[in-house]
Amino acid sequence: MDSDFRTEFVREAGALKQHPALVLNADYRPLSYYPLSLWTWQEAVKAAYLDRVDIVAEYQDTVRSPSTVIRIPSVVVLKDYVKPQKRVAFTRFNLFLRDEFSCQYCGARDNLTFDHVVPRAKGGITSWENVVAACSRCNLKKGAKSLRQSGMTLRKAPRAPGAEQLRNMGRKFPPNYLHESWLDFLYWDAELEA
Repeated sequence: MDSDFRTEFVREAGALKQHPALVLNADYRPLSYYPLSLWTWQEAVKAAYLDRVDIVAEYQDTVRSPSTVIRIPSVVVLKDYVKPQKRVAFTRFNLFLRDEFSCQYCGARDNLTFDHVVPRAKGGITSWENVVAACSRCNLKKGAKSLRQSGMTLRKAPRAPGAEQLRNMGRKFPPNYLHESWLDFLYWDAELEA
């Protein structure tokens, strides 16, 4: 009988990895949309136990200790407000997010890399205003040439995004999995009921 219990427990533990908790700031907005601010169920339970969050919604499944049975949190709200960063880090991910994960020359969405508009060989620097997302094909076609020399044009001029602009851009890319308990707290471009 002990081995049956152990086997069941191990199966449940693995299954519980599939119960992420949506983390909301104290203003009930996600800390980030892309990537979506999620914690593992263990982190959510620990934060609730330490009284750092309020549980807003729960899964039907439970976890047990010798003395307690707890429903797994699906949405938690931080008790203390975390001030969003105003400065946006210049990273490959943020660059792709700014450019909506599409080539700024042809619009392709696969095999993305980045391109210096003014090539580094011609004094171009690595900055928000000079780097764009580009598919491999366009990047090779442009090479170390200027836009005029390559005959290529940009879909939009590159510029540094604001933090709020980047957060809003992330709302255009919902993840593959959204639990129904999260939907009231996520505001993707969905039609609202009248």
